[in-house]
Amino acid sequence: MLACRIFNNKYIMKVVDFSKTNSVLNKFLAEIRDVNIQNDRIRFRTNVQRIGEIIAYEISRELSYETQDVTTPLGIAEARVPSDQLVVAAILRAGLPLHQGVLNFFDDAENAFVSAYRKYNDDYNFDVHVEYIASPSIDDKVLVLCDPMLATGCSMELAYEALLAKGTPKKLHVVSLIASRQAIEYLEDKLPEDATVWVAAVDEFLNQHKYIVPGLGDAGDLAFGEK
Repeated sequence: MLACRIFNNKYIMKVVDFSKTNSVLNKFLAEIRDVNIQNDRIRFRTNVQRIGEIIAYEISRELSYETQDVTTPLGIAEARVPSDQLVVAAILRAGLPLHQGVLNFFDDAENAFVSAYRKYNDDYNFDVHVEYIASPSIDDKVLVLCDPMLATGCSMELAYEALLAKGTPKKLHVVSLIASRQAIEYLEDKLPEDATVWVAAVDEFLNQHKYIVPGLGDAGDLAFGEK
């Protein structure tokens, strides 16, 4: 389901919230939220990858395409194939399973990695730091940026800004599991106007520690173990 916010009669950011439609993605989302299932790390990572694959398919419908001739054993067939160059980027470490799911469909894409983490000043206040980036040129390419939890939106903003040192993308797609309403509203002013945010669900609240409620907890810990 597409939910577009409008300013001065112009779309400024498109948000695709899959929880508003019926699909098997909602089963995978329910399982990664479920405290009775979360302790199975392999299942958690697999379900996150599955969500990434479903979102990647939907993103593929918005790419540019060209026609190619394919030689079969019996003749020539025409095929419509994507013509865009893609860079799939992950915010470490929690974004890795989601990144892999997207990459399973875009297997010829280039890859980028950004480290972003919260540095707490006290129990309730923190700054987001980016310390590492490994990326090819993203100039005039489609950038797919994966971060499982969009809580405040600050990590996504800083990761995107860091990647801009590698060029200006043709199009930005943000892929996430769960976003807070606050993060969606925050990113409207921070990402390009034609960016698309693809998210399995949008939750309404952040608690005092800036964790999404009901959310699912710490995606990185659930995928790879406690830090």
